Amino acid sequence: MARQLKVFCYSDGFHSWTVAASSRAKALEAWGVKRDLFKDGAAKEIDIGPDRAAALAAPGELIERGLAVDIGQVERTTAPKAKKAKASDAKAKALVGTLEAELGALDLAQAEEAAAAEAERAALEQRIAALAKRQATVRDALKAKLKAARAKLS
Repeated sequence: MARQLKVFCYSDGFHSWTVAASSRAKALEAWGVKRDLFKDGAAKEIDIGPDRAAALAAPGELIERGLAVDIGQVERTTAPKAKKAKASDAKAKALVGTLEAELGALDLAQAEEAAAAEAERAALEQRIAALAKRQATVRDALKAKLKAARAKLS
């Protein structure tokens, strides 16, 4: 004996999808999702509603109602099927891994370059400070001599 059909509803805010299925798993399959929409409250079983009769009349088919787009428009539709993993996905994952490793090495090399430049900057600042001190000493000595020479003139 076939299981009794239940009616399930899911909405993303723009559309409402209703399906008559024997279980939550079958409803999720009809919607084409792998995430458990019932667990987080996005989907629920309904006993009343505008699309319940249409869903029971066409078990397994999606009844789509526009909520914010094509408001009120109702139509039968099918869910997009989830993509299957391809051989190129493995190559793409390998490429991502390689590029992430390169990025990590680049970050390390750039951090070392920045540290070396910072050390050079610190050394230059020390040279500048020493130069300024030496120049100030020489200037002060010359100003003292100038002051003494002007005092002799007056």
